[in-house]
Amino acid sequence: QVQLVESGGGSVQTGGSLKLSCVASGAILCMGWFRQAPGKEREGVASISRYTGDTYYANSVKGRFTISRDSAKNTVYLQMNSLKPEDTAMYYCAAHDRSWYCGGAASDYPNWGQGTQVTVSS
Repeated sequence: QVQLVESGGGSVQTGGSLKLSCVASGAILCMGWFRQAPGKEREGVASISRYTGDTYYANSVKGRFTISRDSAKNTVYLQMNSLKPEDTAMYYCAAHDRSWYCGGAASDYPNWGQGTQVTVSS
């Protein structure tokens, strides 16, 4: 069982930045970030392959968010810039070891963290 621990959430104003971190224990191939706002479905934000560094981004965050990893530390980061009120959500770290493909479908990820809240005020 892979355990994931997130950190780095908080409250910022529109245009601000936050950086999320997630440390994984156990064997993984892909790590990703998902978010869920009240009343909305969980959506994939970004993911990254542990070994190749291949990335996936949702269209809504391209050019503003950057996912990166430190494979030696089994840690993934999400740098979020130019934040908007619509980015407000609970952000979850997720991981899988099923394949080399790292996409944005929540159903591909069996391992989840507890979540960290990101709030962007206008």
